[in-house]
Amino acid sequence: MNDLFDPDPIPPRAPPLAAATAAAGKSDPRIIHAQAIKSPATDRSVYNNLITLYGKANLLHYSVRLFDQIPLPNVVSWTALISAHSNTFLALRHFVSMLRYPSFPNQRTLASLFKTCASLPCVSFGLSLHSLAHKLSLCSEPFCGSALVNFYSKSHLFDDARKVFDEISDTDEVCYSALVVGLAQNAQSIDALSMFREMKASEVASTMYSVSGALRAAADLAALEQCRVLHGHAVSTGLDTDVIVQTALIDGYGKSGLIIDARQVFEESLGCMNVVGWNAMLASYAQQGDKNSTLELFNSMGSFGLCPDEYTFLAILTSYCNSRLVGEIELWLRRMRVEYGVQPTLEHFTCLIDAMGRDGKLEEAERIAMTMPFVPDAAVWRALLSSSASHGAGDMAWAMAKRLLELNPHDDSAYVIVANALSSTARWEEVAIVRKMMKERQVKKKSGRSWIEVRGEVHVFLAGDRNHERTEEIYAKLRNLIWEIEKLGYVPIWAEMLHEVGEKEKKEALWYHSEKLALAYGVLVGAAPPGKALRIVKNLRICRDCHQVFKYASRVLRREIVVRDVNRYHRFLNGSCTCGDIW
Repeated sequence: MNDLFDPDPIPPRAPPLAAATAAAGKSDPRIIHAQAIKSPATDRSVYNNLITLYGKANLLHYSVRLFDQIPLPNVVSWTALISAHSNTFLALRHFVSMLRYPSFPNQRTLASLFKTCASLPCVSFGLSLHSLAHKLSLCSEPFCGSALVNFYSKSHLFDDARKVFDEISDTDEVCYSALVVGLAQNAQSIDALSMFREMKASEVASTMYSVSGALRAAADLAALEQCRVLHGHAVSTGLDTDVIVQTALIDGYGKSGLIIDARQVFEESLGCMNVVGWNAMLASYAQQGDKNSTLELFNSMGSFGLCPDEYTFLAILTSYCNSRLVGEIELWLRRMRVEYGVQPTLEHFTCLIDAMGRDGKLEEAERIAMTMPFVPDAAVWRALLSSSASHGAGDMAWAMAKRLLELNPHDDSAYVIVANALSSTARWEEVAIVRKMMKERQVKKKSGRSWIEVRGEVHVFLAGDRNHERTEEIYAKLRNLIWEIEKLGYVPIWAEMLHEVGEKEKKEALWYHSEKLALAYGVLVGAAPPGKALRIVKNLRICRDCHQVFKYASRVLRREIVVRDVNRYHRFLNGSCTCGDIW
């Protein structure tokens, strides 16, 4: 649901319209055009502004006809025409015609074209434009530079984006917004927050784009304190009344597990909240598997004149999926089609397949995957692989892993999950085949990373990590915790180990997984006050042994532990988890 409210980090920097046009800003451009034809004093600038207005009104054929009537179009005329078609390949075609005219672009022309290349996308054309901008010495100009940063960020070329940013002569709030949002949208969350802090240290004003981008980064990290700090900053700058910032706040608090805070922001902004904000609130409930609150909120949409869209129904299906209510998902798939006229997408069917798999209806889930009106993607096969592994269906796990590896032979998670499933049933020869495949394809298991936030600072841990300044205390605390839970009956789950090593090495490798280290550190330093949950985030799926440890730990520590892994939220309390041991 992360992409529901991605703002465009490049707000319009268009030149002001002529006075006559500005006065009629909300009028039909054709009325202004008629007035211009009647006026003998109409000059080219009015026609240039009319082209822009036709573009904003989506009357593109009028903009082209008007442009063709200008006897000597200048760079402003060409820029207006290109900007009017900025969401289509016609913008690039008009630009080529401009060069043949010939007429050189200015930084506003290139800014519009970079936006086009980022949205279409067409990276090669964008790289050629960068070369031209460099020859014209326009890269260091704020208009062109900020658009170029946005282009490289959306093209996942972060080093180039930062290099362009560093070369801009006068980095203003738009330039910073472009980089903060670009980093946040591409899961470079820590870098995005660092860039936001650098912006504030440079005394550059915040915008709704930079604040919402920083909030998105905090949400991805589940950095609760960062969300609160950014919320306070939004209030102090008056940006908390902007619907984009409000939506980002709802998402940030929701992904940090603070549903009450998310709902408070939602309630305070109900008067101006659009369907995107409602979807963010619905998604927050859905991630927790709170189907009742999700349904209650959905039923309130109509009274505010809002119509649900595909993301609204995705939130509802997700909530029922996390509750493993297959029948309800099937009912809602019919309702969204028949009652609301919203056609289900692949993501909606994936919810159904996932829920069926979790409920043990593996054959039925596979049948739907093979017969639905969409080609199954990696998410579908991964859901079936995880479900079959959880239910000990080794043969099906093998089959699903092969399908997943056909799409991506270097998906390390597929090898790990199927190897664990085979190990649990002592199918060692097939486990050896999996290991051999990994070795031949040079696939290495992705490093697990977990982090915990303490007084606004995020502490990151790797498996077996000894780089923290309090390493000895952390390891001592973890050993003591393991000793306590062993008295309650904890037994290590060896199947999580892919490699044949000695018993001592296996035990230590399991003990020192990243999420266990994060837990030990959180207990050591008192990351949360008494009565409050310890909150940990992991970049991968939490392993079965860690899941077992956390259930026991919630009893020993007599407190709630919340872990957000790549799949879902796990809330451990009194020795049980809300996921029902299937994730």
